[in-house]
Order: sequence, then C-alpha cells, then structure tokens
Amino acid sequence: MQVLVKREVVELGDGLFAYVQGDGSWGWSNSGLITAGGESLLVDTLFTGRLTRDMLAAYRQATAAADRIGTLVNTHANGDHTFGNHLVEGARIVASHACAEEMEERPAEHFRMNMANWRNLGEAGAFLHEVMGSRFDFSDICHTPPNELFSGRRDLMVGGRVVRLHEVGPAHTRGDILVLVPEARTVFTGDILFSGGHPIIWDGPICNWINACRLILSWDVETVVPGHGPVGDKRAVRMLQDYLEFIDREARTRHAAGLSWTEAAWDLSLAEFDSWIDRERVVANVANVYRHLPTATAQPSRDEILAAMGRYRRCHEEASHQPGCCCCDHYSGERY
Repeated sequence: MQVLVKREVVELGDGLFAYVQGDGSWGWSNSGLITAGGESLLVDTLFTGRLTRDMLAAYRQATAAADRIGTLVNTHANGDHTFGNHLVEGARIVASHACAEEMEERPAEHFRMNMANWRNLGEAGAFLHEVMGSRFDFSDICHTPPNELFSGRRDLMVGGRVVRLHEVGPAHTRGDILVLVPEARTVFTGDILFSGGHPIIWDGPICNWINACRLILSWDVETVVPGHGPVGDKRAVRMLQDYLEFIDREARTRHAAGLSWTEAAWDLSLAEFDSWIDRERVVANVANVYRHLPTATAQPSRDEILAAMGRYRRCHEEASHQPGCCCCDHYSGERY
C-alpha cells in the first residue's frame, strides 16, 4: 500500500534545492540537488523507483539544470538513499569505500526478497513489514553501486562550484558522508541528521556521530538539509547532539547498574524528546552503546534489535508505556 505523504521541492537559493518527503519517518528520506553553470549534482536517490522518478521530475520542473544529472553522491548505503540509483542514467556515482562495501552486503534485490517473505523472518520481519514493507512498493528497485570511491575527504566540481565530501562514518552506517557547499553555506547531511525524529545507530560508535555533529557546528553554514525531516539550520544539529549525548550518558549509567540493553531502553525517560517520531529507535541506540563499551558482553544481532524495536513500539502504542506492559520487564522513572 502506497501511503500518501507530502513530497515537495524546497528551493534553497543559489542554485540549490532539496526534495523533502513528509515528516521523515521510516523510509521517507530527503535528497538534494546542487547546480551551477548548467551542471548538476544529485545527493541521494529514494527508496523506490517510483519515488525516485517523481523526485527527478519535480527537480526538472524546478530547474533546467536537472535535465541531465552528471554526478550522483550517495551519502550512505541505506536503501532509502540508494535504491533509485539506476534511474540517474549516465551519472557517475560517488560514495565512500565503506558505503560501497555495505551496499554489496545488502543489495536491493535481497531487501526486496526479504520484504516479500517477511512472514518467514519472525518478529524482525513483522516489524520491518509494519514500518516499511506495508508502505512502499519495492518491485522497481535495483542494485546500482557507486563507481567512484574515496575515503576521508574529496572535493568535486559542479560548474565551477566546489562541493566537499567529508566521511564521518562509521556512525549511522559504516560509510556516512557529509556534502558541504561552502560557497552557498549549505550542508546536505544524509542520515547524520534526523530532524524531528529519533535517529538510529546501525554502526557507531555513538562518539563518531557526536563528533560529526560537532564538525557541522564548526562550519560556516546557514542551511542544513537532513536525511529525514524538514530543512533547517544548526539548531537541529545541536538538538541531535544533545540527544546522542543523553543516550550515551544514560545508557552507560544503566549498564553500570546491571540492566540489560532491553531493560535500559525501556527504563529511559524520553520526555525531553517526546515530540520526536519513531521513538522505538531508542532500543537500537541503547544496544549500540552497550555493544561498544569496553566491558561489553551483549552483542545483539540486527534481527534481535529489530524484534525488540517492534515490541517497544507496540508497548507504547497499545499500553502508552504504563506499568504492566507485557513487552519486557518494565522500569519507570529516573532512578540513577
């Protein structure tokens, strides 16, 4: 079932554009377009072929420079930023080495098969079907890897304009990069920034993500285009940094008190971030902190984390996080 979501081009000025999809919940990612001198660079494709076609058509309506896109940059490996790569015909595709490696491990066709067979994947499959599989049509996705790779930093030229790529992963994923346009004082963050929603740490450690936020805040930028959520400025980055530091601190405290990673996730009070969407991602974030501690013993698999996120989501939707929730041993209140 295709969910109706507001999708629109946001003109940023100075030949820059963003394509923003709804509130940025699961799978509803953003992209960017950088133009100068009749040339163009696209930052990320979208989750499906249909969504990517719509995005490209919207950019072409906004500017003639989008008629032919010479360069595509993938900020990281996740499908909602790469599964439409095959539709940017003739473009060179630039990404980090780590991004390319991760894309090969989880190609589009494998993801499509898992979504079709979600009932065979237990609780993890049921959760993925709920938040993504039931909302998108993956029949037209295709594995199209990057063909120009780098590590660390790389500068690209778009019609005489410098575009700087900065690798900051592993953080959200293994090979995250930031796309900075210094002349326009604009940065396209990929999923280093979720604005108005809980981020999810697939790789980490969390300190790398915090350092990525600090790097953005050190730059002379006015406009920040997140991977998910509305276009904004540095305030959104500061809020995310505060969130990550909170998760790191509180998870470590609960680990020291002897709580398991699931117990710690349920115990955390998220009142300060109550308006943020997709709060079940706190489970993955706490698990990531636990996994990277020097004394770590818990090494939950991705499927275990997905299943726990599903239980957490049901607990909050059905029981409103009240004592007696059957999803796991429940803790309530700050006790540390």
